[in-house]
Amino acid sequence: MVVWSQAMTRPSHYGCCTLLHLREDNARFILLFVVLLMYMFAGAFLFMSLEQDNELKEKQEYQSYLEDFYTRNPGVNKTDLEALLTRHGAAEAAGYVGNKRSRWDFSGSFYFVGTVISTIGFGMTTPRTVAGKVVLIFYGFFGCASAILFFNLFLERIITFLAYILRSVHECKIRRRSGGDGSSDSRDRRSSQTSEDDHLDTWKPSVYWVMLILLLGAVVVACCASAMYQPVENWTYFDAIYFCFVTFATIGFGDLVVSQKAEYDNVHIYRIGNFIFIVIGCCCIYSLFNVTSIVIKQFLNWLIQKMNCRCRRRVKKSTGRRNAITPGHLQRHSNGSTKVHSVTVEPDSDSEGRRNSDEMISMRDFLNANKISLAMMQKQLWETSQRGGVSNGGGFQGPVGPLAILDRKLGQDEV
Repeated sequence: MVVWSQAMTRPSHYGCCTLLHLREDNARFILLFVVLLMYMFAGAFLFMSLEQDNELKEKQEYQSYLEDFYTRNPGVNKTDLEALLTRHGAAEAAGYVGNKRSRWDFSGSFYFVGTVISTIGFGMTTPRTVAGKVVLIFYGFFGCASAILFFNLFLERIITFLAYILRSVHECKIRRRSGGDGSSDSRDRRSSQTSEDDHLDTWKPSVYWVMLILLLGAVVVACCASAMYQPVENWTYFDAIYFCFVTFATIGFGDLVVSQKAEYDNVHIYRIGNFIFIVIGCCCIYSLFNVTSIVIKQFLNWLIQKMNCRCRRRVKKSTGRRNAITPGHLQRHSNGSTKVHSVTVEPDSDSEGRRNSDEMISMRDFLNANKISLAMMQKQLWETSQRGGVSNGGGFQGPVGPLAILDRKLGQDEV
């Protein structure tokens, strides 16, 4: 008779997550909510200190100008003037006043649907009829979903391209090492190495390299686009850079909008260039946001460790079967004292009877119950050995959407 024992002791202290019965994913979600709330409070105080004085100054200047106008024109009816100003503001926002392009011809409508599906939403062009608003609800739903999928696939192609470069560099190093040896053995080694590295999934680029490349790409696109917007729209270069970030990040305030004049020099070339810059810029910034979210999640994991939060791990519950390591009658005795659990190896003939009497289970039954887990473990070990030690830190647990693509492409799901 062989006895296996395991000492289980209560930890000396508990973290906040254990006391609150939180899993690691839930703890990370709550921590991110708190961090975002603090970030928003800090941003509110920052922008209040930067913009409030200027707001009061501009408001005072407008009131002074209006009072001076009434003084110089005593016969003006104030009620009629305010109504006229209200109508003028609405007409200017709709594009009826000034040297503005038609917003609902084909080119204007195409520009509008581009701002809809990209979720930019400048706001300078909006449907004003009931039918247009109803159609926009359904059109925007499928359009935005398709555009987000396009952005995700763009990110996946970028990561695949980087993986292809990594594999090519690795193959060049191998050819350089064995370049002087023309024997059949070296050729066999090269061909076998190439066949082993055939799959790009084994080459996972670092998260930080991807973030750096996307950042450089977004900066280059923004600088080139600003160089085009500055002379055409008569903006300062800083205003053009500001417009590029607001547009590429799909924030879309609408205070600066391109391609709104009635006439441009080489208008068709300008509109095509504007379309290309916006598409590439949105793809780069959206992908950069997704990759940066991995770094933020790693920071949250670091915070959880520093806060000594002992989070509960998610454990799969078996239905209609006792735990293979701890029998049922030992599970019911769960007090805080130190316990010694034992599993006795019994012959096959009485294993069924012992299971029915809630006693110990045999080692063979234990292995049979866990053979699926052992097979999965063996598969994971084999895949790890095939990857040749390529590793990246800070993995996710059960991501969806763009995070799933990033985990699979960057190897975060394997940590």
